[in-house]
Amino acid sequence: MAALAVVALLALVYWVAKPPNETVTVLPSADGHIGTVVVQRGNEKQVLNQPYATTRNGDAVQVLAATDVKETFGSTIQALPARPTIFLLYFTTGTDELTEESKGDLQRILDELKQRPVPDVYVIGHTDTVGELRGNDQLSAQRADTVKGFLVGIGIPAERIQTAGRGKREPIVPTGDNVDEPKNRRVEINVR
Repeated sequence: MAALAVVALLALVYWVAKPPNETVTVLPSADGHIGTVVVQRGNEKQVLNQPYATTRNGDAVQVLAATDVKETFGSTIQALPARPTIFLLYFTTGTDELTEESKGDLQRILDELKQRPVPDVYVIGHTDTVGELRGNDQLSAQRADTVKGFLVGIGIPAERIQTAGRGKREPIVPTGDNVDEPKNRRVEINVR
């Protein structure tokens, strides 16, 4: 038991004397946006607000070449999960049939979803404000189930897909009652 305590104490002394390597690098987002990271170690703050700005173990901030970052962190970046995405599909009035435009979008969406290894998908159906609450609830759930069928058809496991119908409760375009608004007749596909 005493030997274990000595080993633990030596490990703690080593860690305090030589803290673990720590590197922080700012990567541009897919659309090129650059965020800001503030690294604080004790009372010292470092602001990283340029693409590939890097600090290692409290050393001065330096800006690395994109190729150096790719070489150093490439496998880690490749291992990151895909960013969450939201897709919208629209429906003809009173049905679970996609509009012609959304039929065209559907294949592009399905192709993109095939690229994600094991996505978590949440499909939410909506209606416009035409009709009664109960009927719109049923129609929105039916729309969500229809889209789930498309996703299962391309190989996404059904247990990875959750569905919900919101009826006319969450219009994307606010309207009064009984307004036929095409943008509200939709399904949102949230993918993580």
